[in-house]
Amino acid sequence: MTLTALCGEYPISQISRLPGGPAYLESMVTSLRQSGLLHTFSKDGLRGLRLTSPAKRLLLADAPQWFSDYLTGSSEPNKLKSELSRRLRLHRMAEILTIMHNADIPAFPWEKAPFSAMVGQNAESPAYYTSREIKEIGPQGTKIRSSRATGILLTDGGIFLTYNTAKAQMKWEYKAELRFKALLQTEGVMPDTEISGIVFGSAMEQLPILMQTDARSYFLLDGSFPHFYYLTNDRYGEAILRLLCDAQHCRTLDAILADGLYERIPNWLVENDAIDSAGNPVLFAYTCDFPRVRRFDTALELHGMTGTLICFDYQEDALREICGHRVTLQSIDFQQFERSLPYS
Repeated sequence: MTLTALCGEYPISQISRLPGGPAYLESMVTSLRQSGLLHTFSKDGLRGLRLTSPAKRLLLADAPQWFSDYLTGSSEPNKLKSELSRRLRLHRMAEILTIMHNADIPAFPWEKAPFSAMVGQNAESPAYYTSREIKEIGPQGTKIRSSRATGILLTDGGIFLTYNTAKAQMKWEYKAELRFKALLQTEGVMPDTEISGIVFGSAMEQLPILMQTDARSYFLLDGSFPHFYYLTNDRYGEAILRLLCDAQHCRTLDAILADGLYERIPNWLVENDAIDSAGNPVLFAYTCDFPRVRRFDTALELHGMTGTLICFDYQEDALREICGHRVTLQSIDFQQFERSLPYS
């Protein structure tokens, strides 16, 4: 009910992503429906859960300080629309809140300081703020009105604008995304911190489509952001998301992957994280930083070299499709890696 209150409409397809077994989740949703607290809204082939009026009154009576901004007045979660584009936006926002919650990243408003309080301050991290929360900083929040971003993720390693292309191909608003980046820079949230991007999608098969060199993808690959990561909206994506929030764990994994290799060569012809015994570059691509992968592949072709790209096994097919014949892929067993995580 909390996620539905914050999002306005919660996609039924995401229920299985919530903590608890399938039988438990099904019984809980059935119980809430029978109690008159949730109802299913289905239109244009899109099914979602919405709060009933009694449910809104119950949440407002129980925690008005948490829910009044979402369940009163003309707020979007309270004044729901039936247009497909608006509902898809709500579903994409809900998917990101779900994966943040599953990855133990504070995403609910009461779990972190208001975004307006972060301006000019060193923010606590990690923390996720929706685009709706960011717009509450005042008139300058209107600058991001056309952005496709669902929000921003603050981490010790940097700020990430987050996007969710879901199962479709995103229609980017190039100037709006750059205005969003500029807003974060001018407002001084985590000053001098690098601003990068994360794109969530439903499957790895979407990555080659995302990287097609047409006008729609230019924003992702033109260098406006130093890094852009592609994460799937599932347990794989949750694990990579945790890594992006934990620089020390990334360094540990890099050290394991570099065992038996030579140290990287800074400012070389080809971007690299290590050098193999034959003197060829090696790139660690397990975070699926696709502009970096593109630069690696392009540089190898330009200089007539070969190199190795290390990724997780579930990423291998998609990365093989976007890399040329000069790239050799080496994969890590994800299940084995997952068992090694302290929070698994």
